[in-house]
Amino acid sequence: MPLEQTNLMDHVIATAGGSAAAPDAADRDAPPPAPAPVPVRMPDHRSADPPTLLTAHGCWYPSANPTGEHVAFICDRSGVPQLWSGPARGDGAHVLDGDPDPVTEVSWSPDGRWIAYTSAPGGGEHTRVLVVRPDGTGRQVLAGAEPGSSAHLGCWTRDGTALAVTVAQPSASGSEHTGAGHLPADADVAPAGPGAKAPGAAWSERGGPATLLGAGTANRAPAPDPAAPAQAAAGRPVPDVGPVRSGGLAAYLVDPDGANAPVLLYGEEGAASLRVCDTSPDGRFALVRRGPRGRREALVLDTASGRTTFALHVADGDPWIGRFSADARTVWLRSDTDREFAALLKVRLDEEGAGRAVSVAVERDRSALDLLSVPDHGRWALLAWNVHGATELESVGLPLADEDGGVGPRHRPVLPHEVVTRIAPLERGGLFAALAGSRRRPGIWELDQGLVPARAGWSARDEDAVPPGRPPVRPVPLRCRARDGLTLGGWYYRAPGRDPGRPAPCVIHLHGGPEEQERPVFSPLYHELLGRGLDVFAPDVRGSSGWGRSFVDADLGDGRFAAIDDVADCAAHVVALGYADPVRLGVMGRSYGGYLTMASLVWHPDLFRAGVAVCGMSDFSTFFAGTEPWIAQSATAKYGHPEHDRELLRALSPMSRVDQLRAPVLAVHGEHDTNVPPTESEQFVRAARERGVPARQLTLRNEGHEFLRADNRRLYRRAAADWLERHLDPTPPP
Repeated sequence: MPLEQTNLMDHVIATAGGSAAAPDAADRDAPPPAPAPVPVRMPDHRSADPPTLLTAHGCWYPSANPTGEHVAFICDRSGVPQLWSGPARGDGAHVLDGDPDPVTEVSWSPDGRWIAYTSAPGGGEHTRVLVVRPDGTGRQVLAGAEPGSSAHLGCWTRDGTALAVTVAQPSASGSEHTGAGHLPADADVAPAGPGAKAPGAAWSERGGPATLLGAGTANRAPAPDPAAPAQAAAGRPVPDVGPVRSGGLAAYLVDPDGANAPVLLYGEEGAASLRVCDTSPDGRFALVRRGPRGRREALVLDTASGRTTFALHVADGDPWIGRFSADARTVWLRSDTDREFAALLKVRLDEEGAGRAVSVAVERDRSALDLLSVPDHGRWALLAWNVHGATELESVGLPLADEDGGVGPRHRPVLPHEVVTRIAPLERGGLFAALAGSRRRPGIWELDQGLVPARAGWSARDEDAVPPGRPPVRPVPLRCRARDGLTLGGWYYRAPGRDPGRPAPCVIHLHGGPEEQERPVFSPLYHELLGRGLDVFAPDVRGSSGWGRSFVDADLGDGRFAAIDDVADCAAHVVALGYADPVRLGVMGRSYGGYLTMASLVWHPDLFRAGVAVCGMSDFSTFFAGTEPWIAQSATAKYGHPEHDRELLRALSPMSRVDQLRAPVLAVHGEHDTNVPPTESEQFVRAARERGVPARQLTLRNEGHEFLRADNRRLYRRAAADWLERHLDPTPPP
């Protein structure tokens, strides 16, 4: 039986005159940081499913309709992640949006009438939010249709009458990176050095002291935080998270039926991130996640006044950080405030939404809560715990309205694969879960009310992960010690057919973030490298998640130099174990891992024989000047302030030591990457060539920071494997 609900759009319009600005008169009159979205109708998708469907494919990000009988999800059977829908039990899935733009998020409305999703036109970083009816009709862009703008999903209101979307202010510099992204041949871009110039006029308004929380100018009133923010790691400076560049984010409620104009819920100038995670059933409150990396906050907003009634530090990672209880007197949050590992916190609210008490409802020793999902009725919660990279899933009963008791019985299902990436609870009990594992591609399982898993009929079988003849390699966990005593973790993949006692050529692969974590899931890239006779060691250097907040913060400030040394220490460890050949080591990584690859090649020039740097930053000065404003704001909290910390960032930039480069390097970049602009790869390759070091750049068309199209992913894997195979000279397995 659905809860009695109030239309949140009507509530906000009736009580706030159509605007949810802060109570201060000046703030109410101020323009929002980003303009209201203008919905645009799109042609309905009525064509047949794609003619070419891949046997080896993945399905992920499930979202069920209210009855749980149908599921919307993302699938790349056509070679690009698209919006699909299928029955919960059966194999008749079909495409709902056949456009070639990759889809990244999906959400079925609580009333079952709409499916919302985020897509990336041209594969770039500027995304848009669309809705479509379950039969494929009524498709329209709700937000992000304007040139240069970007938008992503928030939550639906509990009655399904409106969707929250976050809109970014159109970027004036966005057009610089919409083409191939190549640096003009006559561009005057010198390596960072003692005489390097300031980033330019775009930085002229930067300034102010370093702060830990509460950056930018938000349309909200301050609220006391009952839990003080965690301090920076010992000996590390607190990064400045002051406003970085012009730009802002704003959250709106949008009616897909068009009966009401968009309503501003929250806006913030110079914001690093913003997402509406939930609204209370009566429409009075909204739960918002904001803030830069490592400094996220959950805010409870009064939707009528825009006033912040409660704020608390929450964990990085999955942006869906919590939900209201059915009576809106409790907020359940995934938070690591005042603790090393994220746990489930219970926040009791008074009638005005202010915090009365904060307590830990569920926690685990040395394991972080990765995912939290609570159905609308609020009677139980689904929790996914990160246990050294693998997932343990459990269901816990939650106290009913006006009860102060603890959580109820806890049930833990046995999962067929190692990692849960998404949870979609069902009101009747049970859930859909996206699973990934070391021996299969992502797939979707239904867990019934007894939490017994069954693979969806349209999700690929385990045996279809790769062509017959060479099954995926299951990795083994490794622990090693850095030179300063810090314990590092990772996963080692041994090439099939290798003599266990014979050292092999080995590639050190570095993940992005740096707050990502290496997890035991199937990687087509690793499978390609292993098939060439190359071992792979994928470590978590300091700055990675999954090992506690102190580990994540251990690379702040000049701690990043230690992170670069971690790469060398990981290589030394696998050599000392007898796994890797010390004269046939390679290094590669993507995003932050691409930066670490370039840094490792110039800080440890005699250690590696070759490198592959993918979408990596080569110079922090040019990176901050060229990236998106909200990305720059978030990056400042992690790397440092591009003006106040200029000397540190110059010293940490690979371009400042490019004279030390010895090993051949391949750079790979997406042409539409406005997160890390392609010029970051190009200037490093150019500098290498000028110094006589073999270097090449592969630019992937119609891709952004993530490579999402099957043909481009294949091209990238083979190019990287060819490069490393050529320079590491592996002996074919017997």
